[in-house]
Amino acid sequence: MAPVPPGIRFLASFNRDQWYRAFTFSLTFLLYTSFHLSRKPISIVKSELHKNCSALMDLSTTSSSQLPGFTDTDCSWKPFDKSNYKQLLGAMDYSFLCAYAVGMYLSGIIGERLPIRLYLSVGMLMSGLFTCLFGLGYVYNIHSLSFYIFVQVANGLVQTTGWPSVVTCIGNWFGKGRRGLIMGIWNSHTSVGNILGSLIAGYWVSSNWGLSFIVPGVIIAVMGVVCFLFLIERKRFFIFTLRSSSLTGFRCKDCDINLLAQLYHSYKQGNKCQSWDTELLLPQEDGGSVCVPVQQLVVVKSESEPSAISFMGALRIPGVIEFSLCLLFAKLVSYTFLFWLPLYITKAAHLDAKKAGDLSTLFDVGGIVGGILAGVISDKLGKRATTCAVMLLLAAPTLYGFSMISEFGLGPTIGMLVVCGGLVNGPYALITTAVSADLGTHKSLKGNSRALSTVTAIIDGTGSVGAAIGPLLAGVLSSRGWDQVFYMLMAADFLALLLLLRLVAKELTSANVVKPRSGSTSVEMKEH
Repeated sequence: MAPVPPGIRFLASFNRDQWYRAFTFSLTFLLYTSFHLSRKPISIVKSELHKNCSALMDLSTTSSSQLPGFTDTDCSWKPFDKSNYKQLLGAMDYSFLCAYAVGMYLSGIIGERLPIRLYLSVGMLMSGLFTCLFGLGYVYNIHSLSFYIFVQVANGLVQTTGWPSVVTCIGNWFGKGRRGLIMGIWNSHTSVGNILGSLIAGYWVSSNWGLSFIVPGVIIAVMGVVCFLFLIERKRFFIFTLRSSSLTGFRCKDCDINLLAQLYHSYKQGNKCQSWDTELLLPQEDGGSVCVPVQQLVVVKSESEPSAISFMGALRIPGVIEFSLCLLFAKLVSYTFLFWLPLYITKAAHLDAKKAGDLSTLFDVGGIVGGILAGVISDKLGKRATTCAVMLLLAAPTLYGFSMISEFGLGPTIGMLVVCGGLVNGPYALITTAVSADLGTHKSLKGNSRALSTVTAIIDGTGSVGAAIGPLLAGVLSSRGWDQVFYMLMAADFLALLLLLRLVAKELTSANVVKPRSGSTSVEMKEH
């Protein structure tokens, strides 16, 4: 008999539960990647909506007249051809983010009471629709500001279905052990989505910016269908107890799954109907043989599920308010970069829209590294707030350095983009993932897992208020010079740091590292 290939042996070493965990991890990663992929095009297209007309003076009148939305005297897309274009672009960002912030508070409460798979699938399909609508403004030559504002508001509302849903799913499948590392890696979907969104939007931005929205819209809609077909919301625990008896070792050599089902149903008692998942989770051995513990099969299921937590009940969880307000300022910085970095690079480095969009992806590359490092360090130390505070303390002077170095060419700019991305997105990633999951499963909840979506929505919803304010302020301040924007970002980082000082002091003065039990290496976070 030929030996089993090593790759097959490796795959067979994982049990069914591990495969489901890996599948849920990968699927939710891809689902939220598509969310950020669909949000990124607006930052890439901004420099195309209002162009530097002096760069196009060499174009003939004939060629200019062939561009939809342009006249002989301008080169920008109306209504963004006026001197107040920065305020108009900022208003579009603000409309999306304000709707997102308001909707997020409701989304977590609604999502806690509806099937997550259906809720998330509908949200993704609607997000695809509104993202495509923005791109159709180019196709149908639409120049109404109210149209673009309406699309942004609607898209902001439906996109709130994403974050509470995916965090709840991943929290249901993964416990607290190494949660920072796992969620740090998983949260890189934010940066991966931004990178892919920049590359896709940048490919068409100069030739047909409508496709910069339509293609990402189609992608998130397709992923919504995938979500509906494959997402497993939570881990179902089926414990099969086999007592020591003469039946131990019983084998059914030629049984298939249908025969197994018949055996199982023949020994059910009363009218207690069990899920078909029970049959599917019974282990198979010896090339299809199935262990059938006849008459000793016990299915243990929860008799009743706890009720969902209220909004005020979630606010009373220790640490929720502090981390929510901290995220308000941390997300203000992150989303200002998300929406304005390509335009800043275009103006500061004098690059075209495509090159600026490609270069801006380095900020997200740094964000991936920063998110993972923040998770690993916080797992090792057991100090989430302290890890965030140190990164925020380092981020403020780094932002100032970036504003100075960006004038000295591409080399220094590339290095500082990566560093800034890591320090800015590290705390943001840690708070929205591991910290939210920790607080959503806090010991004060006494095992009630139906608080996770609400807590996540409160924290991210508060952060989204900052995400709405940041780009709006950037649009106003940039008219006075980009230095003013960076001063605002540095001030926001310091405010985020100040809001964590109480929790940092508590972590540093209390014995928050629980001595692990014999054979265990896990570190738990004490109550904030």
